[in-house]
Amino acid sequence: MKEVQDHWFRLAKEEGYRSRAAYKLIDIDDRKRLLRRGDRVLDAGAAPGSWSQVAAERVGPKGEVVAVDLKLINGGGYPPNVRCIQADLRDLDLAEMGGRPFDAVISDMAPDTTGDPMGDALRSARLCHDLLDRCVDWLRRGGNLTMKVFEGGEYPELLKRSGRMFEEARGYKPRASRQESVEMFIVCHGYRGGDGRIPTAEDAILPKRKPSKGW
Repeated sequence: MKEVQDHWFRLAKEEGYRSRAAYKLIDIDDRKRLLRRGDRVLDAGAAPGSWSQVAAERVGPKGEVVAVDLKLINGGGYPPNVRCIQADLRDLDLAEMGGRPFDAVISDMAPDTTGDPMGDALRSARLCHDLLDRCVDWLRRGGNLTMKVFEGGEYPELLKRSGRMFEEARGYKPRASRQESVEMFIVCHGYRGGDGRIPTAEDAILPKRKPSKGW
């Protein structure tokens, strides 16, 4: 297994990608066709930046990639169509990211792991739910999304919610993911609009909870 994973690490160094994670997006896009030439793409939680490298290649010089992360993203080596922003995504509005809705949102972000699988899976799902909340403002109708989540008790409901928001939403595990890893990618096509949440009786009487920090 280690030899297989070393293959992706070596290949990333040989081909100039910042991390082996590049091959996860390459695999997803080769099979699922998320990105098109000329697309405007948001890379959520982009550091160290390999997904932005792949996205820039796929959308071409007439496309645009906006890479956002709490950590500083080294902009060196990117083509002119990549813009790096160091910020908490929850603090940004669309105007600060160029003003126009995105054609695709991609996310390889994950919470810092604690060694508690159930807790880590819950935090991962919450990040994804926060991302889906923002599709209302960020993603154009008909747009695509992929996001990483740790499989756990929250995964089935997250997949169902994604299915209510998109024409198609499926789980997919790229070849470059470690086989022992609990990470899964939800791949969504054709944004319908809305946030996919099912209203409850509490929604009528309780104020909406402000999202917590931590992206």
